[in-house]
Amino acid sequence: MKKRPIKFSLIYRDMWQSSGKYVPRVDQLKKIAPVIIDMGCFARIETNGGAFEQVNLLYGENPNKAVREWTKPFNEAGIQTHMLERALNGIRMFPVPADVRRLMFKVKKAQGTNISRSFCGLNDPRNLELSVKYAKEAGMISQAALSITHSKIHTVEYFMNVVDKVVEFGTDEICLKDMAGIGRPVTLGKLVKAIKDKYPHIIVQYHGHSGPGFSVASTLEVAKAGADYIDVAMEPLSWGMVHPDVITIQAMLKDAGFDVPEINMKAYMEARALTQSFIDDFLGYFINPKNRFLSSLMVQSGLPGGMMGSLMADLKGVQDGINYSLKANNQKELSEDDLLIKLFDEVSYVWPKLGYPPLVTPFSQYVKNVALLNIMQLAKGEKRYSMMDDNTWNMILGKAGKLPGKLAPEIIELAKKQKREFYTGIPQDAYPDVLKTYRKEMKDNNWSFGENDEELFEFAMHETQYRDYMSGLAKKRFEDEIHKLKSQSSTQSKTTVTVKEKQTPNRSSYKKNKVKYPVAMSAFLLYSLNNRLISEESQIQKEHNVWESIGYWRNLISINLSYDNKEYPVNINKIKDKEYEFEISGVSYNSKLEHLDKGEIDFTVNNNTYLATISKGEEGMTKVTINACNFLLSRNDLLDSELTTIEDEALSADEEKSIISPIPGKIFKIKVKEGDKIQKGDIVIIIDAMKMENNISAKKDGVIKKIHVSINEMVEVNTVLIELE
Repeated sequence: MKKRPIKFSLIYRDMWQSSGKYVPRVDQLKKIAPVIIDMGCFARIETNGGAFEQVNLLYGENPNKAVREWTKPFNEAGIQTHMLERALNGIRMFPVPADVRRLMFKVKKAQGTNISRSFCGLNDPRNLELSVKYAKEAGMISQAALSITHSKIHTVEYFMNVVDKVVEFGTDEICLKDMAGIGRPVTLGKLVKAIKDKYPHIIVQYHGHSGPGFSVASTLEVAKAGADYIDVAMEPLSWGMVHPDVITIQAMLKDAGFDVPEINMKAYMEARALTQSFIDDFLGYFINPKNRFLSSLMVQSGLPGGMMGSLMADLKGVQDGINYSLKANNQKELSEDDLLIKLFDEVSYVWPKLGYPPLVTPFSQYVKNVALLNIMQLAKGEKRYSMMDDNTWNMILGKAGKLPGKLAPEIIELAKKQKREFYTGIPQDAYPDVLKTYRKEMKDNNWSFGENDEELFEFAMHETQYRDYMSGLAKKRFEDEIHKLKSQSSTQSKTTVTVKEKQTPNRSSYKKNKVKYPVAMSAFLLYSLNNRLISEESQIQKEHNVWESIGYWRNLISINLSYDNKEYPVNINKIKDKEYEFEISGVSYNSKLEHLDKGEIDFTVNNNTYLATISKGEEGMTKVTINACNFLLSRNDLLDSELTTIEDEALSADEEKSIISPIPGKIFKIKVKEGDKIQKGDIVIIIDAMKMENNISAKKDGVIKKIHVSINEMVEVNTVLIELE
């Protein structure tokens, strides 16, 4: 009996984007392409789509050149190339006008992409219809993807209803896009069999991430049921949150009696070494080590492996802010693992209430962001859903497509309360054509349209990133970022990058005695004099620090501290880095900073070591707590009246007089100006964070006194954005 053939597709693009922030540069891709070809086991390779072109722009490099030069050697070798696109959202995170979508297929086909893998994150056939039409119109193979997830409503019958529609539209192939790897193996096998029984001429490809551990079993089940292509990865980025390695899958399927291609192991090892060299060059600085692990915890949350890189970075960015809020409310702080589990629990809680959107880009980001912001707001004593960006609302309101399930009553009520209207029309109709506008601006700027209008397409698809690319800002920003990360990690392994785990000192030997006010003042001064070190250890620098602005270079300064309704002049002599002599009430205190973190400080005074926590006190004072003793302090700097407030997020702003950032990110838009009157609920600033544009709203009526941030400025949690009169 003749063995049934199964072919492999290498998901090289997704390997990188599932693991970190960037992908190899075009010169690196051109270097590895012939080696991948020499492996001899791949009939297809995913070369572009998803966020591939955005990250090229973030480098400050041309994504059109990257796609063309990357696909060329595979085209010449007869290996099919395919791209990933998100139907209504094209290759970005929010809806794309129809004329831009249509141009995308024309451009990508001309650049050498053979197959368009099109998925709608809501599995709404109305969004897939134009993808099928435009792909075939451009001469591409149309592959309609099912966004696989696991719930009581995502049954074989549910998915077959989508299959029926896309086959009617004329799709050539079906992909089971198991982006989180949570599809149950037997159910996936039943789905493939149902497709093959009803539409035997349709090619079926399986795409399954390894995160929760089902992928090998799922691969075997779909192969037995009739799948034609299996997506795989290779070391050093296989497994973990990515795909199973081609070696394992090939061996398993060969043993199961399938006709599978042989692997040139010499070429495999060379490709493996090249990939590692790209990691060592700079890409490893953006890969969280935990992305290399499988975790059964992913079964609960259903979040896709493709977003775990950004998710871990998001958690690191907000962890300190959440812990500050918890500490201020006398609650236990969360470790990174605690926060991850809490996030998974919150995702499980909010997902059904949001209508069970399949957890795939961008809707996985929407659900994750709602969950994460809920955790942040709850830690501050506020309500769930008090921060949701417009893209999430568009999903809820039906502007992105029809949700698979029903919205919870509290979500519907919240929409009504905010006077938001539900949309029942065809999603694409809500987004009018725009190419004429972009074409005119390009002419006015004397920008080249490129081959087949590819530069016009790029500008219209990724406007913000394209502007930064054209201005040179993107390249400078990337070079500054990688320089900083390399400087920080010069003594570490390059593959264990990005964010260092916090090292808490051993505090068992610290003094536990009741202390007097000079010790508390010493802690307060050490903290305020050195709070810039907190931001230096994070990936985002604060630009403003009182001691860097008003003569920090001087070793000897004098300030006044307020305590217990009295003023205390303090002479400060900086002996050396992190060591000071404080003269308080005529007595000298030799003080040394031992360890500094947001809201806490380990310090030594006259050879005795203590731990102090720093938090917001009453009436604008700062509360210093040492061994259960509380001290309310404030500092009256005589140098500059505008800089009297310690601008450290751990001391927090008075939220009655300020609008502060609840998340770390980049200032994307400022929608007010100084002197404007605002009302509660008005959007004042938009922060680009967690792949979303997050609206920051006023919590009360007021007048804008001062705007403390500017466009493109990076901010941290609790940064003062706006001061109110």
